[in-house]
Amino acid sequence: MLETEHRATLQQLARDELPGLYALAWHLAGPQAEDLVQEALLRACRSIDSLRDPDRAGGWLRVILTNVWRDRLRQEGRAPTEVQVDEEERFSLYQQLLDEDPYPYSDTMHLDVLGSFSRRDIHLVLQRLPDHYRAPLVLRYVEELSTEEIAEALDEPIGTVCSQLQRGRKRFERELWTYAEESGLVPTDSADAATTAGGV
Repeated sequence: MLETEHRATLQQLARDELPGLYALAWHLAGPQAEDLVQEALLRACRSIDSLRDPDRAGGWLRVILTNVWRDRLRQEGRAPTEVQVDEEERFSLYQQLLDEDPYPYSDTMHLDVLGSFSRRDIHLVLQRLPDHYRAPLVLRYVEELSTEEIAEALDEPIGTVCSQLQRGRKRFERELWTYAEESGLVPTDSADAATTAGGV
């Protein structure tokens, strides 16, 4: 492919995929998202010859961006690593809601709680997670990649990805509840719950 064709192809890809790339970078790296996208596009420019199937260009760019993110973690000495399960990762949001009963007069308590989170809230909760949990969750539930595609993007065995997804979901539930309490999204005691339910 000639250089001018390379440039035209990449420019079109950037126009088509930029919003999705930026969203992925924002979930992975927060305020560093713009730098991450720029570096990913530079790498894509240098390796455009490796794009064999234009129909899979979006996935190709996302893998490049994920690799850029992982490389930065390594440079900072924060390479994603697996850790042992602790008590926090056995947390169940469903059971916590049953135990706390923050909306005692609601017939749809779980939906009430989940509906109180905005997209920004979810992003902030994701940013609280360790890198090795956040990335698989973002790739699975935001980007909707398969387990095999996540393993390829993160250069991890499928078994490791499955473990990270399972443990990451538990950590996410725990952080979601903590964030809800800190932000006042759920009442912290029965008096608050009664007041909320009564609309006072």
